Amino acid sequence: MRLLLRFVRAYPWQSAVVMSALILAGLVEGVSMTALLPILSSVVEQGGNLDSEDGKGAYLLQGLRWLGLTPSLGVLIAVVVIGAVMRSGLTMLANKYVGYTIARVATDLRLTLLKALLAARWMFYLRQPIGALANAMSSEPDRASKAYFFGTSMIAASIQMLAYVIVSASISWRATVAYLLGASIILACLFSLVRMARKAGRRQTKIRKALLRQLTDCLQSVKPLKAMGREELVDRVIASETHRLNRAMEREVLSKEALKAVQGPAFLSLVALGFYVGLELWHMPPAEVMVLLMLLSKVMGGMGKIQRLYQSMAVCDSAYWSLDKTIKKAKSQKEPLGGNILPTLEKGIDLEQVEFAYEGRPVLNHLSLTIPAASLTALIGFSGAGKTTVVDLIIGLLHPQGGRILIDGVDMRQLDLRAWRQMIGYVPQENLLLHDTIFTNVTFGDTELTAKDVEWALQAAGAWDFVAALPDGIDTLVGERGARLSGGQRQRIMIARALVHRPRLLILDEATSALDPESQRAICRSIGQLKREITILAISHQPMIVEIADRIYQLEDGKACCVEATDAVVTDLS
Repeated sequence: MRLLLRFVRAYPWQSAVVMSALILAGLVEGVSMTALLPILSSVVEQGGNLDSEDGKGAYLLQGLRWLGLTPSLGVLIAVVVIGAVMRSGLTMLANKYVGYTIARVATDLRLTLLKALLAARWMFYLRQPIGALANAMSSEPDRASKAYFFGTSMIAASIQMLAYVIVSASISWRATVAYLLGASIILACLFSLVRMARKAGRRQTKIRKALLRQLTDCLQSVKPLKAMGREELVDRVIASETHRLNRAMEREVLSKEALKAVQGPAFLSLVALGFYVGLELWHMPPAEVMVLLMLLSKVMGGMGKIQRLYQSMAVCDSAYWSLDKTIKKAKSQKEPLGGNILPTLEKGIDLEQVEFAYEGRPVLNHLSLTIPAASLTALIGFSGAGKTTVVDLIIGLLHPQGGRILIDGVDMRQLDLRAWRQMIGYVPQENLLLHDTIFTNVTFGDTELTAKDVEWALQAAGAWDFVAALPDGIDTLVGERGARLSGGQRQRIMIARALVHRPRLLILDEATSALDPESQRAICRSIGQLKREITILAISHQPMIVEIADRIYQLEDGKACCVEATDAVVTDLS
């Protein structure tokens, strides 16, 4: 119920519409069911007076006369039919808003998670399994929205059941109370099946996280595993988790089916007992007993439905609380965005006595270096020397634990960090092309960029000649991860993406390490021309990059030493 209250507070307007429609539907159904009593009395008692002021339908008959209608058989049947139609219309309205809200719940949860993740510190990402985040983004919002559906359906069933209770109590409060007590005892005895379903749902949530995490990791390693003929290892890992998930789902199915199977006979026995008691022991009129049993059957059916819906909600609510926990964790790691000074890059970047350590392991130790503006600076060094850490510090993904970073003489902590990042173009080593057109890959979906901007960026990256020669030009599909392009062409597209918003700082993180010499040479020519206009920082072990660099820093033992190109260690040690 805590989850349902959370949803009602989050969507008060939609919930108010749903509740109002359901309450009206319940009232209308109660009135229409009341009309059955005088009808049945007339039929069963053969000549019963429909217009009698006595009996359980007196209020309805008085209301019809107040409206100027004679309470004849035809009018009462019309009341029943109109009530059924109105109830269906109101229920449809309520269900429509429930359906709209279900879709919105899933969308809002995904967007809330996405915003929280994008605003979180970089170190938070480093500690999160991609598979777990993918599960939180894909599966958990859908299961959480189902919990909302089951919860609102439970409210609907409760309101309808209440209408039946009120009408049946007006006929015989004694029989109504007896039935409610009997049905409550049955439901209480079956509650263990609800707990079983809740436990199965929690287990499913936990296993789904682990399964998608392992699946993501394994799929990224399929090529080397197939190359070594060891793909069966993936099957063993995934099969184990899949069987665990299957067992949890079987427990859920068992608990649901057992609840249905036991509820039916138990409620039927209660109805049969009530029929006997009403006629033989309490000597109630047959018409009243028939209407009463019809109403109480619906009451018990409603109670059973409420319990089954609660059981279904219990299965799904663990997904919501798991997602809520992930969102709260991401929000607690919100990244500080520095000060409010707008950055410039006219002079250069200075790192002064910078210190940084990962979980107590020192990486940078009083490191100092200068990156002049409008020049190319290369960082080289052995793997683990701290090159990527320096880049992450300059971008602002990490923050110095000692020393400071100056941008044009201004401490980076005083700068608007988001504005600073918008001045940076970043080219990673990994191929991050989308299965889309060259245009979309360069703009990355930025609607403010035009075809002219894309053409300029492709020319600056040395990619325009081959793109223009393609049959569809910039509208050419690149394939999965750029499979339709060569390695050099893919890397040029990545450089064009980094350049299209005309950055002041271009960072190349081993951007040419996987290319053949001819592709490296061509890209280096393009980079050599760019360094006259923008500041370039390149992490590279490639001799061609080092040869065109204006300044070279070799990182070792947490410090940076400025070296000449002839003295630089350029062997690929990454």
